[in-house]
Amino acid sequence: MHAAFFLLLGSSLVRFLTRDQGDARTPWVVTLFAVFWLLYVLGQLLAPAPRPGARPTARHLAWLGAVSAVWIVLLALAPSATWCAMPLLFAGLHTLPARIAVPVVAGLTALVVASQIRVSPGALNPNMVIAPPAIAAVATAVLVHLQRQAARQRALIDDLVRTRRDLAATERRAGILAERQRLSTEIHDTLAQSLSSQRMLLQAAERVWRTDPDGARGHVRDAAEITSRGLAEARRFVHDLAPADLAERTLPQALSTLAERESGPGLTVAFRLDGAPGPLPERIEAALLRIAQGALANVREHAAATRAALTLTWLDDQISLDIADNGRGFDPDGAAAPGEGRGHGLPAMRIRARQAGGALTVESTRGEGTVVSVAVPVVPVAPDPLKETAP
Repeated sequence: MHAAFFLLLGSSLVRFLTRDQGDARTPWVVTLFAVFWLLYVLGQLLAPAPRPGARPTARHLAWLGAVSAVWIVLLALAPSATWCAMPLLFAGLHTLPARIAVPVVAGLTALVVASQIRVSPGALNPNMVIAPPAIAAVATAVLVHLQRQAARQRALIDDLVRTRRDLAATERRAGILAERQRLSTEIHDTLAQSLSSQRMLLQAAERVWRTDPDGARGHVRDAAEITSRGLAEARRFVHDLAPADLAERTLPQALSTLAERESGPGLTVAFRLDGAPGPLPERIEAALLRIAQGALANVREHAAATRAALTLTWLDDQISLDIADNGRGFDPDGAAAPGEGRGHGLPAMRIRARQAGGALTVESTRGEGTVVSVAVPVVPVAPDPLKETAP
């Protein structure tokens, strides 16, 4: 647009000099051409057009009015300046709102037609009256349409930017909640259980400290061992690693170790394996082990059971884990499960089962014990040589 303006301005000046050479007004008209050129250039530097969609500034409107006034005066003195109407028309159209730009274009077009008629020799040429309005109408329609298209495009882009921003915020919130959930379940299944066991052992040691010093020291040693395991688990879940029991063991070996560790005075835990075990993804192994730890923690703290059993059943397309006890039981459809009102046990187990792609069910009757079952689809993976060679 700027190149067209300078080209048409130069051609208008050349046409004026070739047709009106020797006229007394020539120096003034040439000076006015120079002022018109200088004013246009200064306007681009000092009063640039607003960005698309923004309202024009007062400085830009003042420049547009000044350059239009100079052009009108120049048009009265040198009709050849009509050639500059088109770039000036575009300059006004693309910066002004349509309700203002259309009347401005109509006024500029009327001045062009009047100037052409004024200097036309002989009979009136209909093209002088029809062509400028037709060209102005086409240019106006095209630019107004482009303005509306650009406005719709800007609105769509703004909606897209807002949507992306909202989506990013939602993903951040989801990530924060997921990490909080991970930490809460890990803390419940490791630190909370370790602290609970330590408290029970230390309380038992305190009760027999004077009457049975050897038994009390045994309780303290057991509490120290649980503290070491809890510290190792805490370090691993801080680094988002697999449970320590799975570091060099397969899942059946880890569950068997867990059953031996949870067995003690007043509670016997047995482990049974059905089927031929195979390799599993680490996240499924960790989920099943954590569910077993959580279920046994509930048995030890709330069920008042004397026996519990871990049964790992390995099928072709599914692996299931059952934790059964002969404790006091509860009503799954009635009040909350023992410890659930203050704890995180069964909800954490359900979340772990769901994250592993499986489902958890609880069957219990008051006075007849409880069975917690989780079933997870088996996805074949490559064997882990470290676990296959583990003792």
